[in-house]
Amino acid sequence: MTLQFSLATATPETVDTACVLVGVYEQGVLTSAAARVDGAIGGAIKRQVESGDVSGKAGSTTLIYAPAGIAAKRVLVVGLGTQKGFDAARYQKVAIEAARALGKLPLTEAVSYLAEVDVPGRDAAWRVRIAALAADHTAYRYTATFKPREKSTQPELAALAFAAGAEAQPGLDQAIAIAEGVRFARGLANLPPNICTPAYIAGQAEAFAGAHDKVSCTVLDHVEMEKLGFGSLLAVGRGSANKPKLIALQYHGGAEGTAPYAFVGKGITFDTGGISLKPGPGMEEMKFDMGGAAGVLGAFVAAVKMGLKLNLVCVVPAAENMPDGDSYRPGDVLTSLSGQTIEVLNTDAEGRLILCDALTYTARTFQPQAMVDAATLTGACVIALGKHASGLFSKHDDLAAELLAAGEHTLDRAWRMPLWDDYQVQLDSGFADVANIGGKSAGAITAACFLSRFAEGQRWAHLDIAGTAWDEGRKGLATGRPVALLAQWLIDRS
Repeated sequence: MTLQFSLATATPETVDTACVLVGVYEQGVLTSAAARVDGAIGGAIKRQVESGDVSGKAGSTTLIYAPAGIAAKRVLVVGLGTQKGFDAARYQKVAIEAARALGKLPLTEAVSYLAEVDVPGRDAAWRVRIAALAADHTAYRYTATFKPREKSTQPELAALAFAAGAEAQPGLDQAIAIAEGVRFARGLANLPPNICTPAYIAGQAEAFAGAHDKVSCTVLDHVEMEKLGFGSLLAVGRGSANKPKLIALQYHGGAEGTAPYAFVGKGITFDTGGISLKPGPGMEEMKFDMGGAAGVLGAFVAAVKMGLKLNLVCVVPAAENMPDGDSYRPGDVLTSLSGQTIEVLNTDAEGRLILCDALTYTARTFQPQAMVDAATLTGACVIALGKHASGLFSKHDDLAAELLAAGEHTLDRAWRMPLWDDYQVQLDSGFADVANIGGKSAGAITAACFLSRFAEGQRWAHLDIAGTAWDEGRKGLATGRPVALLAQWLIDRS
């Protein structure tokens, strides 16, 4: 079920709804909405604060059912933590926990007054956008046909309104579009690899283009790529019965002739490691190795839904990395689309091999004014940054600053890593122009250094999202990152 969002202007004590959400800080400090409700219901919130039933701890929730004196049937009191030091990250945490608590209640609609909470440096549009995206993310359920959603015996939340003025409408509009992009990305990445093949991703891209006037789609198959010289990308997919595809979506939202912005996303639909076979435990998570492709496609969807006044290209090299009698091997030398030769030292360093040809193709075909790739590229990035920040690499300080700012604004954060030429020596090869791995140390950096050789002359940045694209474990789901970051970067450019 997709949540419907809107703005509300009624006061918290008069709004007729199944539930109102109000905030309380620690030390019993009530927000203005909470104070108005408390006054109307005879001080019930303050009494619960005094008794300790309402702690005010960040993210805690307490339900007051059927309070006399207000029109709403319930009050959900949400803890905000200490008033001093309240910031954007805490606001997002509170919004997520409030949405989780709301989703457990037997109701179909509610009105939140949390967007009225003061967040230093953030306006009403931002507060509404973050709250709406948090609610949509929390409400997401994986409901593919082979795991149909269990029919609920109680009502489920379908509509959520935020108390805010007209100045918040742009934030709500952006949230609705970005949420659609995030759901698109998560839905694609969560699919099993026998369904989500390179051909399936191509079909989804073509279907989206067919449904939107300003969008066009081109798909190259392995035969066409062979003629054009995609030697590196094709080598990775050689061992699979699911042949590689090169997908290029174009959005014509800006002036004709204006150079587009470009996204490139790693689309390894399943990664066994190839001949350099991965260990068996946890290999099922390698269906998420197309998280970069899902992320850039989701950001593309968001940009189209927002109607941004710019031109955008989204290129996805999609392949499956399988061991087979025809698989590429350690020791092979590949000739990339750029003409540079690559010595394969490890077939499990395959993402960079499909991305390098895609970067060359994107630069040559579309001459973008800036190019950003996203990829679940290295375990080394997960070791360095964990699950909280994506790794950002760029030789262009201005582009890096733009992307970091977009990440801070959306709380879909990235952290800049070095891309110094000092590391390039680790990629030296005695048999080709470059080796595909750089040894044990600085793995995320040498992977980015490899890609940089195929982005020469381009305003380019690389996002390593290996730690942020999905939650680990057997029931872990795709997160939809970095859709919000990339969408905000495009909003800022438009």
